[in-house]
Amino acid sequence: MKEFLGIGGYTRTPEGALSPAHLIFVGTLLAVMTALAVILGRRNRNRDEKTKNRVLVFAAILIVAVEVFKLAVFCARGKGIAEMRTNLPLFLCSIQLFTLPIAAFSKGRLREAVLDFTFIFGLLGALLGTVGAFQNYNAYPVLGIENVASGLTHSISGFASLYIGFAGMAGMKKGNIPLTLGILLVFSAAAFIANKLLDYNYMFLRSDDGTPYSMLTKLVNGSPVLYPIGVILLFVLYMAAFYGICYAIRKKRG
Repeated sequence: MKEFLGIGGYTRTPEGALSPAHLIFVGTLLAVMTALAVILGRRNRNRDEKTKNRVLVFAAILIVAVEVFKLAVFCARGKGIAEMRTNLPLFLCSIQLFTLPIAAFSKGRLREAVLDFTFIFGLLGALLGTVGAFQNYNAYPVLGIENVASGLTHSISGFASLYIGFAGMAGMKKGNIPLTLGILLVFSAAAFIANKLLDYNYMFLRSDDGTPYSMLTKLVNGSPVLYPIGVILLFVLYMAAFYGICYAIRKKRG
Protein backbone atom coordinates (compact mmCIF):
# COMPACT_ATOMS: atom_id res chain seq x y z
CA MET A 1 0.00 0.00 0.00
CA LYS A 2 2.87 2.38 0.74
CA GLU A 3 4.21 1.73 -2.75
CA PHE A 4 0.79 2.23 -4.35
CA LEU A 5 0.22 5.46 -2.43
CA GLY A 6 3.75 6.72 -3.10
CA ILE A 7 4.54 7.18 0.58
CA GLY A 8 8.27 7.70 0.85
CA GLY A 9 8.55 7.87 -2.93
CA TYR A 10 8.14 5.22 -5.60
CA THR A 11 10.77 2.52 -6.02
CA ARG A 12 9.39 1.54 -9.43
CA THR A 13 10.43 3.19 -12.66
CA PRO A 14 7.48 4.70 -14.58
CA GLU A 15 6.48 2.47 -17.50
CA GLY A 16 6.10 5.52 -19.74
CA ALA A 17 3.45 6.99 -22.02
CA LEU A 18 1.96 4.59 -24.57
CA SER A 19 3.74 1.66 -22.94
CA PRO A 20 1.85 -1.65 -22.87
CA ALA A 21 1.05 -1.09 -19.18
CA HIS A 22 -0.36 2.38 -19.90
CA LEU A 23 -2.49 1.23 -22.83
CA ILE A 24 -3.79 -1.90 -21.09
CA PHE A 25 -4.74 0.09 -17.98
CA VAL A 26 -6.55 2.92 -19.73
CA GLY A 27 -8.02 0.56 -22.32
CA THR A 28 -9.63 -1.45 -19.54
CA LEU A 29 -11.00 1.71 -17.91
CA LEU A 30 -12.43 3.01 -21.18
CA ALA A 31 -13.98 -0.36 -22.03
CA VAL A 32 -15.73 -0.61 -18.64
CA MET A 33 -16.76 3.06 -18.85
CA THR A 34 -18.34 2.59 -22.27
CA ALA A 35 -20.07 -0.69 -21.46
CA LEU A 36 -21.67 0.68 -18.28
CA ALA A 37 -22.80 3.88 -20.01
CA VAL A 38 -24.41 2.01 -22.90
CA ILE A 39 -26.13 -0.58 -20.69
CA LEU A 40 -27.43 1.86 -18.08
CA GLY A 41 -28.25 4.59 -20.61
CA ARG A 42 -30.28 2.33 -22.86
CA ARG A 43 -32.02 0.75 -19.86
CA ASN A 44 -33.08 4.14 -18.45
CA ARG A 45 -33.76 5.99 -21.71
CA ASN A 46 -37.56 5.73 -21.48
CA ARG A 47 -37.79 6.06 -17.72
CA ASP A 48 -38.59 9.19 -15.71
CA GLU A 49 -35.97 11.87 -15.02
CA LYS A 50 -35.68 10.96 -11.35
CA THR A 51 -34.69 7.41 -12.25
CA LYS A 52 -32.24 8.60 -14.89
CA ASN A 53 -30.70 11.07 -12.47
CA ARG A 54 -29.90 8.47 -9.81
CA VAL A 55 -27.03 7.22 -11.93
CA LEU A 56 -25.60 10.75 -12.21
CA VAL A 57 -25.94 11.23 -8.44
CA PHE A 58 -23.91 8.07 -7.83
CA ALA A 59 -21.30 9.14 -10.43
CA ALA A 60 -21.06 12.63 -8.90
CA ILE A 61 -20.50 11.27 -5.40
CA LEU A 62 -17.94 8.76 -6.66
CA ILE A 63 -15.89 11.25 -8.69
CA VAL A 64 -15.66 13.67 -5.76
CA ALA A 65 -14.83 10.87 -3.30
CA VAL A 66 -11.93 9.63 -5.46
CA GLU A 67 -10.53 13.15 -5.81
CA VAL A 68 -10.83 13.89 -2.07
CA PHE A 69 -9.10 10.58 -1.27
CA LYS A 70 -6.25 11.45 -3.65
CA LEU A 71 -5.76 14.88 -2.07
CA ALA A 72 -5.86 13.33 1.40
CA VAL A 73 -3.06 10.96 0.37
CA PHE A 74 -1.03 13.88 -0.95
CA CYS A 75 -1.39 15.62 2.42
CA ALA A 76 -0.43 12.42 4.26
CA ARG A 77 2.76 12.19 2.19
CA GLY A 78 3.91 15.29 4.04
CA LYS A 79 3.86 17.88 1.28
CA GLY A 80 0.38 19.16 2.12
CA ILE A 81 -0.50 22.53 0.62
CA ALA A 82 2.72 22.67 -1.41
CA GLU A 83 1.69 19.54 -3.34
CA MET A 84 -2.00 20.43 -3.51
CA ARG A 85 -1.08 23.73 -5.19
CA THR A 86 -0.27 21.75 -8.32
CA ASN A 87 -3.28 19.45 -8.04
CA LEU A 88 -6.24 21.82 -8.13
CA PRO A 89 -9.11 20.61 -10.37
CA LEU A 90 -8.54 23.28 -13.00
CA PHE A 91 -7.84 21.21 -16.10
CA LEU A 92 -10.43 20.78 -18.83
CA CYS A 93 -10.88 17.14 -17.87
CA SER A 94 -11.24 18.12 -14.19
CA ILE A 95 -14.17 20.48 -14.71
CA GLN A 96 -16.54 17.53 -14.38
CA LEU A 97 -15.65 17.44 -10.68
CA PHE A 98 -17.82 20.56 -10.47
CA THR A 99 -20.26 20.17 -13.35
CA LEU A 100 -21.26 16.57 -12.63
CA PRO A 101 -22.48 17.30 -9.06
CA ILE A 102 -24.25 20.42 -10.35
CA ALA A 103 -25.92 18.36 -13.09
CA ALA A 104 -26.97 15.73 -10.55
CA PHE A 105 -28.34 18.06 -7.87
CA SER A 106 -29.51 21.28 -9.60
CA LYS A 107 -32.64 22.19 -11.56
CA GLY A 108 -33.81 24.48 -14.36
CA ARG A 109 -31.71 26.06 -17.10
CA LEU A 110 -28.50 25.70 -15.12
CA ARG A 111 -28.99 21.94 -14.96
CA GLU A 112 -29.81 21.81 -18.68
CA ALA A 113 -26.67 23.77 -19.58
CA VAL A 114 -24.44 21.71 -17.27
CA LEU A 115 -25.85 18.45 -18.65
CA ASP A 116 -25.01 19.69 -22.14
CA PHE A 117 -21.52 20.73 -21.03
CA THR A 118 -20.86 17.32 -19.46
CA PHE A 119 -22.21 15.60 -22.57
CA ILE A 120 -19.94 17.67 -24.82
CA PHE A 121 -16.68 17.67 -22.85
CA GLY A 122 -16.88 14.59 -20.61
CA LEU A 123 -15.77 12.08 -23.22
CA LEU A 124 -13.07 14.40 -24.59
CA GLY A 125 -11.74 14.90 -21.07
CA ALA A 126 -11.74 11.16 -20.49
CA LEU A 127 -9.62 10.51 -23.57
CA LEU A 128 -7.23 13.41 -22.87
CA GLY A 129 -6.87 12.39 -19.22
CA THR A 130 -6.19 8.70 -19.92
CA VAL A 131 -4.74 7.96 -23.33
CA GLY A 132 -3.41 11.50 -23.77
CA ALA A 133 -1.97 12.01 -20.26
CA PHE A 134 1.61 11.47 -21.45
CA GLN A 135 3.11 13.66 -18.72
CA ASN A 136 1.52 11.59 -15.91
CA TYR A 137 2.51 8.20 -17.28
CA ASN A 138 6.05 9.38 -17.94
CA ALA A 139 6.35 10.66 -14.35
CA TYR A 140 4.57 8.03 -12.22
CA PRO A 141 4.07 4.23 -12.30
CA VAL A 142 0.82 3.15 -13.91
CA LEU A 143 -0.38 1.50 -10.70
CA GLY A 144 0.30 4.50 -8.47
CA ILE A 145 -2.22 6.77 -6.79
CA GLU A 146 -1.65 9.60 -9.27
CA ASN A 147 -2.51 7.56 -12.35
CA VAL A 148 -5.13 5.29 -10.79
CA ALA A 149 -7.08 8.17 -9.23
CA SER A 150 -6.74 10.25 -12.40
CA GLY A 151 -7.82 7.30 -14.54
CA LEU A 152 -10.89 6.72 -12.39
CA THR A 153 -12.04 10.34 -12.28
CA HIS A 154 -11.55 10.82 -16.01
CA SER A 155 -13.34 7.57 -16.77
CA ILE A 156 -16.27 8.67 -14.61
CA SER A 157 -16.39 11.89 -16.65
CA GLY A 158 -16.48 9.89 -19.86
CA PHE A 159 -19.10 7.56 -18.43
CA ALA A 160 -21.31 10.53 -17.49
CA SER A 161 -20.98 12.00 -20.98
CA LEU A 162 -21.95 8.75 -22.72
CA TYR A 163 -24.69 7.99 -20.20
CA ILE A 164 -26.27 11.41 -20.69
CA GLY A 165 -26.29 10.77 -24.42
CA PHE A 166 -27.68 7.22 -24.32
CA ALA A 167 -30.24 8.10 -21.63
CA GLY A 168 -31.50 11.07 -23.68
CA MET A 169 -30.74 13.64 -20.98
CA ALA A 170 -28.93 16.17 -23.18
CA GLY A 171 -31.34 18.86 -24.41
CA MET A 172 -28.72 20.72 -26.49
CA LYS A 173 -31.09 23.70 -26.73
CA LYS A 174 -29.82 26.67 -28.72
CA GLY A 175 -30.98 29.02 -25.97
CA ASN A 176 -28.62 27.37 -23.49
CA ILE A 177 -25.51 27.68 -25.66
CA PRO A 178 -24.38 31.02 -24.11
CA LEU A 179 -24.61 29.51 -20.62
CA THR A 180 -22.78 26.34 -21.67
CA LEU A 181 -20.07 28.43 -23.34
CA GLY A 182 -19.92 30.62 -20.25
CA ILE A 183 -19.05 27.59 -18.10
CA LEU A 184 -16.07 26.89 -20.36
CA LEU A 185 -14.87 30.49 -20.37
CA VAL A 186 -15.23 30.90 -16.59
CA PHE A 187 -13.09 27.83 -15.93
CA SER A 188 -10.58 28.93 -18.57
CA ALA A 189 -10.28 32.32 -16.85
CA ALA A 190 -9.89 30.64 -13.43
CA ALA A 191 -7.12 28.41 -14.81
CA PHE A 192 -5.37 31.38 -16.43
CA ILE A 193 -5.43 33.35 -13.15
CA ALA A 194 -4.27 30.32 -11.14
CA ASN A 195 -1.36 29.86 -13.54
CA LYS A 196 -0.27 33.44 -12.92
CA LEU A 197 -0.62 33.23 -9.15
CA LEU A 198 0.75 29.73 -8.62
CA ASP A 199 3.22 29.55 -11.51
CA TYR A 200 1.62 26.40 -12.88
CA ASN A 201 0.12 25.13 -16.15
CA TYR A 202 -3.57 24.45 -15.59
CA MET A 203 -5.58 23.61 -18.71
CA PHE A 204 -2.17 23.68 -20.44
CA LEU A 205 -2.63 27.39 -21.11
CA ARG A 206 1.07 28.14 -20.58
CA SER A 207 2.67 25.26 -22.49
CA ASP A 208 1.83 21.89 -24.02
CA ASP A 209 3.87 20.06 -21.32
CA GLY A 210 4.46 17.09 -23.61
CA THR A 211 0.77 16.58 -24.42
CA PRO A 212 -0.73 16.47 -27.95
CA TYR A 213 -1.04 20.26 -27.65
CA SER A 214 2.56 20.22 -28.85
CA MET A 215 1.10 20.39 -32.38
CA LEU A 216 -0.43 23.76 -31.50
CA THR A 217 2.89 24.94 -30.04
CA LYS A 218 4.57 24.21 -33.36
CA LEU A 219 1.75 25.86 -35.30
CA VAL A 220 2.09 29.18 -33.43
CA ASN A 221 5.87 28.85 -33.17
CA GLY A 222 5.74 28.84 -29.37
CA SER A 223 4.10 32.27 -29.08
CA PRO A 224 3.16 32.91 -25.41
CA VAL A 225 0.21 35.04 -26.59
CA LEU A 226 -1.14 32.97 -29.47
CA TYR A 227 -0.72 29.61 -27.73
CA PRO A 228 -3.28 30.12 -24.88
CA ILE A 229 -5.67 31.83 -27.29
CA GLY A 230 -5.30 28.83 -29.58
CA VAL A 231 -6.02 26.37 -26.76
CA ILE A 232 -9.26 28.13 -25.82
CA LEU A 233 -10.21 28.51 -29.48
CA LEU A 234 -9.79 24.75 -29.92
CA PHE A 235 -12.21 24.19 -27.05
CA VAL A 236 -14.76 26.54 -28.62
CA LEU A 237 -14.36 25.00 -32.07
CA TYR A 238 -14.80 21.52 -30.62
CA MET A 239 -17.94 22.69 -28.83
CA ALA A 240 -19.31 24.26 -32.03
CA ALA A 241 -18.58 21.10 -34.01
CA PHE A 242 -20.30 18.97 -31.36
CA TYR A 243 -23.44 21.12 -31.51
CA GLY A 244 -23.34 21.07 -35.31
CA ILE A 245 -23.16 17.27 -35.45
CA CYS A 246 -25.98 16.89 -32.92
CA TYR A 247 -28.25 19.25 -34.86
CA ALA A 248 -27.42 17.52 -38.13
CA ILE A 249 -28.35 14.13 -36.64
CA ARG A 250 -31.59 15.51 -35.24
CA LYS A 251 -32.51 17.06 -38.59
CA LYS A 252 -31.79 13.82 -40.41
CA ARG A 253 -33.98 11.91 -37.99
CA GLY A 254 -36.75 14.45 -38.57
